[in-house]
This record gives sequence, structure tokens and C-alpha cells, in this order.
Amino acid sequence: MRILLLEDEVMLQGAVSEYLQMHNHRVDAFVDGAEALEAIMKGGYDLLILDINVPSIDGLSLLERLNAAKVAVPAIFTSAQTDIAEISKAYELGCFDYLKKPFHLQELLLHINRVMRDVPPDQRKHLRLSTRYSYDMLNETLLFDNEPQTLTRRQHQIIDLLARNMNRVVDFETFRIYVWDEAIIDNATIRAEVNRLKKGLKEDFIQNIRAMGYMITSR
Repeated sequence: MRILLLEDEVMLQGAVSEYLQMHNHRVDAFVDGAEALEAIMKGGYDLLILDINVPSIDGLSLLERLNAAKVAVPAIFTSAQTDIAEISKAYELGCFDYLKKPFHLQELLLHINRVMRDVPPDQRKHLRLSTRYSYDMLNETLLFDNEPQTLTRRQHQIIDLLARNMNRVVDFETFRIYVWDEAIIDNATIRAEVNRLKKGLKEDFIQNIRAMGYMITSR
């Protein structure tokens, strides 16, 4: 997953970033709320971890601005505060979880895993396909490091079909209907087209399910 971390305690920021990267997450870390907001608006994040008391724009105000802009990314708040009004506001703004400092890094990872289980893949604007690839569901665009990728029409249809069926095997008949407009073609033709697509990718995230079809597993 690609995670944005907003944390102005430098030592904690470094520890969280390193720990999450060890668990195969990409982390962009910020100490300033305004800079974090600018990065979020560019898109591509699967999860936000937001400290409340940070310079420029605090975590609560940041989520408030995202809501106003209709930018929806699951968020976990962290804070040393125990003010029930602050916690209530965080949930009113739509945060998925709240973690009180100090916390164990493993505890944070458990919260992250729980939040991402609770957010169905088809309800996320960006689907994480691999470490560096994601799929923008709204604009139907394949992204690599948040940069749009050029595909042929058929390659785009293959990616779109697999992304919208995340964690499900797409069989050859479904490919024939969706990508080839029900043309009578054999499975070898479909395999050849998928293999051409895979060869052009910088990361291999399309799984071949023997004798059945293909699938992408959520990250």
C-alpha cells in the first residue's frame, strides 16, 4: 500500500516509516499539514495516518478540507490527547480509526490491516495493484508512481476488467465477452495478449491461474 504519514515528531516519524516499509508499504512522510494536503490532492494514496497537532494545518482540519473537496481516503488519527470532543470530531469527519500515543508499532500495523479489511476494494478511488502500480477507478487509468501509463485499448480493457474483479479469477469466457466483444477466439489468443501486456509492465502483478484465467490480488 501507499501510505501518507503526517507526524511532526521526527523520531516517531522515522520509526513508523521504517517499520511500515519493512512490511512492504510505501510511506511518504510529512511534518506539515499544508504540504501533506497538497500531496494528497494529487492522489494515489491508499491510507492516511494523521497526527492531529501538527504545524500549518492540523490533522482534523486537513480531513475537513478533504471532505469538502470530496477526496475520500481512509484515515487513521494519532494523538497524545484524550479529549473526548476531539476524538468525537475525528469520527464525525469520517476517520476509520483513532490511536492514542504512545503506541507500539505492531499495534499500528494491526490497526492498518483492520481498516483496509473494512474498506472494500471496489469502494476505493485508487486500487493498489502492486508496490508502485495503482488503478484510478474514477478516471479508468493505470498509474505507476502516480503517473498515468499509456496502454492500447485492449490492454486497458484487460487491466480494467481485472481491477474491477480484484481478488476474483477472471475466466477466459469473461475476457471474450468484455475485451473481445464476444468474438470467437481461442484461449491461446487471450494468453498471448495478456503476456504482451505483462512484458510491458515494470512490476508483475497479474497472476496466471492455470487452466482458468487471470487475477489481481489486493495489496
